[in-house]
Amino acid sequence: MTREDVYKRLDAVFQDVFDDDSVHVNDATVAADVDGWDSFEHINLIVAIEKEFAFKIPMGKVVTMKNVGEMVDLILKMGK
Repeated sequence: MTREDVYKRLDAVFQDVFDDDSVHVNDATVAADVDGWDSFEHINLIVAIEKEFAFKIPMGKVVTMKNVGEMVDLILKMGK
């Protein structure tokens, strides 16, 4: 799986969770960049990502990720 593949899938997850087809994420995307991305939606987002990529994100990683780029790095690492 390439980084580009992950971003295509993440765009679809973000669009579904935030009910906004215009959302497109990149390495620098943070919660403040996406309307409605609050602590509650963060939980929904993590659950949706875990479902999409078929693995659990360790809680320690959930709270320390600073941006979507770090999320992609973790997905690529966990997906191996």
